[in-house]
Amino acid sequence: MKRNMLIRLMIDLTMTILLLVAMAYQITGNTIHELVGVVLIILFIVHNILNKRWYSTIFKGRFNVRRILSIVVNLLFLVSMAVIIISGVPISSEVFPYVPVENDMILRQIHIQASYWGFIFMGVHIGMSWGTIINTVRKMTRITGTSRIRTISLCIIAVLIVVYGVQNSFERDMLSRLTIYNPFGWSSDESSLGFLIDHLAIVGIYISGTHYALKFIHKQDKAMASKDR
Repeated sequence: MKRNMLIRLMIDLTMTILLLVAMAYQITGNTIHELVGVVLIILFIVHNILNKRWYSTIFKGRFNVRRILSIVVNLLFLVSMAVIIISGVPISSEVFPYVPVENDMILRQIHIQASYWGFIFMGVHIGMSWGTIINTVRKMTRITGTSRIRTISLCIIAVLIVVYGVQNSFERDMLSRLTIYNPFGWSSDESSLGFLIDHLAIVGIYISGTHYALKFIHKQDKAMASKDR
């Protein structure tokens, strides 16, 4: 695999983990939250620099379902990250303490909601590249052959992750975090591991859902193409 592709994938996965850490505000505290936020900004800038060619080709070539979805998701992810950065700087009390701001509660609401939307868009974004990630892992582990047992096992694991993620989406009231002000809303004595596992399962919904939806669309396209011949 090309080195740049591997770097891009690692940055995507690292940003997902760091976004989870940043969202765990009441567990990590404000200092770690802001420092992680700065690292996220740097990685986001690097990510866009490495993918700058995508912007020059956005309106070129053939538009199919996968490409349209990619453009929409990437632009929404870009907007959500921009909103997170723009709203986060004025409410910073440690990294950017000298930026004056009034009505910071409104900015905090925008900052939190944008974080959750960015979390979802990032999951979909990774899901669109999940096939490439799997192929990378196979090459790194030198697993080149196919195995029906392995395929079934991975599908079962994906289903279990999605089921657990859906359950936690309801238990953590994810819908309200996307629509109304809810200052992260978990107990300060929650374990870091529990928070991480629950939210990895939630993002797993969007990674798995996107991956298998695209596989289904690809099969439908191939079936349609074979009928037209």
